[in-house]
Amino acid sequence: MLPQKTRIGLWTASFLTGLVGVINLLSAVTPSLPDRRNWLEPFFPFPVRAGGHFFAAVIGFMLLTLATNLLRRKRIAWLLTVGLLIVSIVIHLVKGLDVEESLLSGVLLFQLLVMRKTFTAKSDRPSIAQGIRVLLGALLFTLAYGTAGFYILDGRFEVNERAINFDWDDAIFQTFAMFFTADNAGLVPKTRFANFFADSIYAVGSVTIGYALFMLLRPVLLRNSASFSERNQAKQIVAESGQTTLARLALLEDKSYYFSPSGKSTIAYVQKGRGAIALGDPIGPAEDRKEAILGFQEFCDRNDWYPAFYQTLPDDLEMYSTLGFRVVQIGEAAIVNLKDFTLKGKANQNLRTAINRLTKAGHQVEFYEPPLSSEVMRQMKAVSDEWLQMVQGAEKQFSVGWFDEAYLRETRAVAIHTPDGKITAFANMISAGDRVVGVDLMRRRTEVENGTMECLFASMLQHCQELGYAEFDLGLSALAGVGEAEKSGRLEKVLIYLSEHLSKFYNFKGLHSFKDKFGPQWEPRYLVYPSLGSLPDVVVALIRADSGDRLLDYLRPGS
Repeated sequence: MLPQKTRIGLWTASFLTGLVGVINLLSAVTPSLPDRRNWLEPFFPFPVRAGGHFFAAVIGFMLLTLATNLLRRKRIAWLLTVGLLIVSIVIHLVKGLDVEESLLSGVLLFQLLVMRKTFTAKSDRPSIAQGIRVLLGALLFTLAYGTAGFYILDGRFEVNERAINFDWDDAIFQTFAMFFTADNAGLVPKTRFANFFADSIYAVGSVTIGYALFMLLRPVLLRNSASFSERNQAKQIVAESGQTTLARLALLEDKSYYFSPSGKSTIAYVQKGRGAIALGDPIGPAEDRKEAILGFQEFCDRNDWYPAFYQTLPDDLEMYSTLGFRVVQIGEAAIVNLKDFTLKGKANQNLRTAINRLTKAGHQVEFYEPPLSSEVMRQMKAVSDEWLQMVQGAEKQFSVGWFDEAYLRETRAVAIHTPDGKITAFANMISAGDRVVGVDLMRRRTEVENGTMECLFASMLQHCQELGYAEFDLGLSALAGVGEAEKSGRLEKVLIYLSEHLSKFYNFKGLHSFKDKFGPQWEPRYLVYPSLGSLPDVVVALIRADSGDRLLDYLRPGS
């Protein structure tokens, strides 16, 4: 928590930045005072002073977009604001000897320089949502610029040699007509400044919207990913200390990495908005875990992010609580003990029946060791595409893998082939050690024989049993077991309510029942988050990370 004095300073700086932005807009559309203009004219001719008005408008727009980032202590926002304020001071003096505007910019500049050590936060990852917000802001700013200008310059335009007196409605209409339809409705400027202003609407609109379009394309053009050395360091730590399937997923390309002060542990996270969501617990030696969590807390605090941990194990819940985190159960993981797993007995009759039925029909189960061949990848891609179309969804990320050829080619896979050799269903297996293995992607064609997926999983369990693994992770069953403990809080009761009312969209119980066929032990998994106040930001960040920012696809039924 920041000291109160610092928080007040940030709010003041953010407010003043927005205020200077608005004043720049109004100053840009206001003609200079005659006495000051006459004094400046020998030194700065009209085109130079008009250019000052134009840049004052553009700087005003940029300051408005930077105000909220200053509140979040973003270092780049501070640097840009300082630079823009210096330019703003000079421009106001050049365009009309506007000492008042320059003085206000100077006061804000002085405050930001005094507070320079407060602005330590890294920039957030570029996102489509951020670009859309800037685009809407650019459109509104252009509308405000034109409206304010026409209203202030009342009487300086004419149509058919008749002077036009703009009220607010007329000013808005004229701005729309000029910029959004490229139609000036016969408007003729009567003064040089009015002529400059009419032309500047197009220029200001083009610059601000061009900037917004760049912000919109930034997530595509500028991918903020971990460096090569960071990925290598993370791979080494996972190889030495990885104990769960999540550790393998921590190496996928959507992750960034925080390394503990000792360098022995890493936290794989995805940052979206104000949330920095770690996948699982820290990976590394148990004795280094507390320092890793504390370091990640401090790292996120410096960057104005909320740290959270998704799918944590029960082992360290007390430590998280001691460090000030809150904990909520989000489901249960199905862990099959391979040492005891068998298809014998009455309880597994249905599984044996499924395998026997497919075998007699000529279907074959094939196992593939990495690297997978191009032909296998081609057939698996066809199955995956058909499955995605069937569920009307898109690939998820973060806590699961996605159909990426580079990733899948280096994993074990199992597939069921029809009698004519066509792959009808497949799954890939991942592990981060020699003890635990798990399933990641599970894909099938639209039309398959009954019992296909049961056969696929049963065969996969037997195969991993033969390979010497001790446990098989069937993955998280979302919301399973939530609220069943005596100490369950109100938040978990809310999750129970959601699970009951979302069942028509998401087949939580059906997936849980399928996994239960293989006799797993159900282990609770948790979401660890800083506070109730941060929970909305954490949840939104988690959804964005899981969906890859494809929120509409994420919310489709069946996805």
